[in-house]
Amino acid sequence: MNIKQYLDSTYLKTASQAGLDEDQNILVVKKYVQEAIDENFKLIMIRPNMVSIAKKMVVETHSNVGVGTVIDFPEGTSSVDEKLNEATQAIQDGADDLDFVCNYKAFVNGNVGIIKEEVLKCTRLGLDNGKIVKWIIEVAALNDKQIVQLSALIKNVVISNFKEVFYNSVFVKSSTGFYVTQEGIPNGATIPAITMMLENSFPLPVKAAGGVRTYDEAVAMIKLGVKRIGTSGAKEIANGEGTQLEY
Repeated sequence: MNIKQYLDSTYLKTASQAGLDEDQNILVVKKYVQEAIDENFKLIMIRPNMVSIAKKMVVETHSNVGVGTVIDFPEGTSSVDEKLNEATQAIQDGADDLDFVCNYKAFVNGNVGIIKEEVLKCTRLGLDNGKIVKWIIEVAALNDKQIVQLSALIKNVVISNFKEVFYNSVFVKSSTGFYVTQEGIPNGATIPAITMMLENSFPLPVKAAGGVRTYDEAVAMIKLGVKRIGTSGAKEIANGEGTQLEY
């Protein structure tokens, strides 16, 4: 199976997180972008401040690789207006995909209204500008019931407010990959979590992010039904190798 068009090659570390200075971190970003272009991955996923750099490289090489970025990452607790402002800047910088971190903490605390508002307004902004929108629900922070409920909530907001032609442009996504769990507990995509997402977000597509480290794991996710996979080890996975890299 050629899985390259399922892969969102991902580098989301800040310079401090990577133990680098800003210039060194930009070089790492450029390496990932060039690799995505060379390997013809579906997308390169980077931080918002790197979008213009990535877009310039993609345009100059006449590549079909998309440029994606994360919004309100990784906590997801900013206001709706702050999410909209960050996304608007990313659109102006050339982003094709906008991966919003859902305010899952508000959801866990019972504040469903915030989720409905941000999903409606941020999704509308993305779709009105011809972008792909993804909602990261952070499965490691949720129990099974919450995964089911939040996936269904996002689905219901979308199908209640947007035409069917847009459904394939709004994903439910598993994880940031930056959530800190107790030792040994996965912080990203797992088969049970992805299965619940697929069952409860349909007809919206699902992106599995975090924890997919081998070709076999990627194929298993694709066979389950996911349409995208986020990984910092895209080249290794595509080549049939394992990777210890973190999303």
